[in-house]
Amino acid sequence: MTRQIQLALATTRPRRAVPGQGVLDPSVSRMRVHPGDLDLYLHVNNGVYLQMMDIARSNYLADLGAVGLLRERGWYPVVAASTMTYRRSLRLGDRFEITSRVVGWDERVVYLEQVFTRGSESVARGLVAGRFLSRGGGRIPAPEVVGLLGGSPESPDVPADVAAWARAVDVAHRTG
Repeated sequence: MTRQIQLALATTRPRRAVPGQGVLDPSVSRMRVHPGDLDLYLHVNNGVYLQMMDIARSNYLADLGAVGLLRERGWYPVVAASTMTYRRSLRLGDRFEITSRVVGWDERVVYLEQVFTRGSESVARGLVAGRFLSRGGGRIPAPEVVGLLGGSPESPDVPADVAAWARAVDVAHRTG
């Protein structure tokens, strides 16, 4: 429940925008492992990582000053697909960071990488394909969202591993 409250606060009372923050710039969220994050083996439950990533993505949007812009248009983000790779365990009391960055987009989705680190140690890596929907119904093309947030409609080359994953889970834009 703790992470749900943290997500609600990150979404309804976002942190201040970072001056000069661009769409392709990394956003860092600092957190600490709480008792409610743990599973029976006393390390962070795999599902909690996804909740932490939700919070970090909300912080990413806040850093861009995007929360109000999206709200004005009735647009909101949803996860189309995600995958995780775990390297090390996070345990009670551990302090860690999640670095979120957009690695590219196509007509349908924005691709993000979210890396968990504890000090200099890599803990986990998540990939997320996110879409934006309108409260009025329908999908918003990713280049339109990126343009609203100050980015170029032209995506950088999506890393090969991310592009292969997007095709494998069928979220990538299809041509023809």
